[in-house]
Amino acid sequence: MIYIKDNFLPKNIMNLYDKDKSSFQKVDTPGKSFWVKETSEVFVDFISYKIAEIEKTSIENILCFFRQAKEKQDNDWRIHNDSIIEGQKPDRALVLYLTEDTQKGLNGTAFWSHIDYGDVYNGEGADEFNKILSEDSNDKSKWKLKSVIGHKKNRLISYPCNYFHSKYPNEFKEKREVLVMFYKIKNNAKQ
Repeated sequence: MIYIKDNFLPKNIMNLYDKDKSSFQKVDTPGKSFWVKETSEVFVDFISYKIAEIEKTSIENILCFFRQAKEKQDNDWRIHNDSIIEGQKPDRALVLYLTEDTQKGLNGTAFWSHIDYGDVYNGEGADEFNKILSEDSNDKSKWKLKSVIGHKKNRLISYPCNYFHSKYPNEFKEKREVLVMFYKIKNNAKQ
């Protein structure tokens, strides 16, 4: 299940992000570069508390960071799923839009169906997971666009980590900044 929460952060917390002028740092991974900056522990705790409140269960953060894409920076499609993060299998991922929507046309977070795997990845092995990332993630002939959830400042999207997704479109003229978090459900509450 995907859920959306508009006006997720209180205005005073959103203003703290808007005033933060620290720069994003380039992080290189095999086959991909990201521009990220760390979140404070207090911010992560606040997000975790709010998500636990929405989902009516305890959660465990696996990884949380701010991410930036803009013209000539982070412009691959990179259609993927987040079934393995930091060597763990998170239950859910979230995206929180932190900047105004300045893009012309449809943009946000896209969900895709793979021609062989369908809407979700249920594989167990890292080799299969890495093959999708290395061979299929930028080959749009292997994918069918299912839906796009529109970008809106302070909108949160939470979805199961095995869903195939990407930013949409693949390149932005103006900056697109989001908070990304991967988390586990600590007890057996339904998702």
